Amino acid sequence: MKMNLIENIKEGIRSINANMLRSILTALIVAIGIASLVGILTAIDGIEASITDSFSSLGANSFNISVRRPQGSFGGRRGKVYPPITYKQATLFEQKYGDKGQVSLSTFVTQIAEVKRLSEKTNPNVSVVGGNENYIYQEGLDIEKGRNFSAIEVEHGTNVAVVGPEITNTLFKDDEDPLNQEISVWGTRFRIVGVLSKQGAMDGGSSDKRVIIPLNSARALAAGQNLTIDIDVLINNSFSMDQAMGEAKGIMRIIRHDRIGDEESFLVERSESLAETLGQISGYLKIGGFGIGIITLLGASIGLMNIMMVSVTERTREIGVRKALGATPARIRQQFLIEAVVICQMGGIAGIILGMALGNLVTTLIGDDISFVVPWLWILISFVIGVIVGVGSGYYPANKASKLDPIESLRFE
Repeated sequence: MKMNLIENIKEGIRSINANMLRSILTALIVAIGIASLVGILTAIDGIEASITDSFSSLGANSFNISVRRPQGSFGGRRGKVYPPITYKQATLFEQKYGDKGQVSLSTFVTQIAEVKRLSEKTNPNVSVVGGNENYIYQEGLDIEKGRNFSAIEVEHGTNVAVVGPEITNTLFKDDEDPLNQEISVWGTRFRIVGVLSKQGAMDGGSSDKRVIIPLNSARALAAGQNLTIDIDVLINNSFSMDQAMGEAKGIMRIIRHDRIGDEESFLVERSESLAETLGQISGYLKIGGFGIGIITLLGASIGLMNIMMVSVTERTREIGVRKALGATPARIRQQFLIEAVVICQMGGIAGIILGMALGNLVTTLIGDDISFVVPWLWILISFVIGVIVGVGSGYYPANKASKLDPIESLRFE
């Protein structure tokens, strides 16, 4: 039986070599389907790895405290509206939390500011954010030129600013150094001490069009506005996250005067919740990519079945000779199935190589620091799919060949 199987494999390969051009074109159809499947999923894996690295650099051992938003309407009544977290409450929390973690305080002033310098000005779509000395680091922002503002500048409300690259590109010429130059926001002058690295848009916003100023400077700039303060905490030990969040919740309940038994007027959330959301999105993208690849492979399987039917017709006399010499229907069926599977695997290997190349090219274009991704799981799945497509497409023609009458086959012209 083993010898018969080996002989059938050799015969299948000889048949492929005899019709090389047709076999290659058929394998290419399969290769395109496998390439689309592996390429999309490789690109998604690469992007997902980049997102994971980004969030690990931000620190997975961090959490955010923000005011609880009203939860819609119930029975015609609006959900309870909680007062914002004030500057006094935020600084009191920072003092009480002590050395358990690094606390970043920030407030969002506006996203429609117009920044001016001499006769130049930006579009009115610049975001202005106030923060303490820890804000830039805990946001995962990099300073390309200059420095961050200091704790003393934050405490005294010094009019200094760290700005995004789009702002400097608009307000300064190529040969001008923006450091220590003055810009105007809402009629208030700020001295540029740092320029952020280019990052692009993420989560609906962009740090490239952002002006970051000390928290007390932001309070003075937005005098009369009811600003709310966001609190981000980076703890020293990620394994004590639950304990750290519990302590923070207890401190904030006291500061906010939340009564026992009532729900908190604030939310304490782990920072990786956004990473988890992006992970869910990438999961949906994988399902979509898998669906596209399967549809393409369905077309490839139909093409392969058609080619195998032609092959059966062309080799009718050969089948008759084999049956006359004692070949059983099972052996004839096996030969054609092997031929179909070999063609599929030829296309599968080419598709995997092409798909990995395209997928990694896409991830490289998106981010420069993404390492080469080899999707071993999807490679294995592709080989399995190749066998399934080969057997599925080749079974009907193989079964038809096995049922041919040897005498009628010998008469076939």
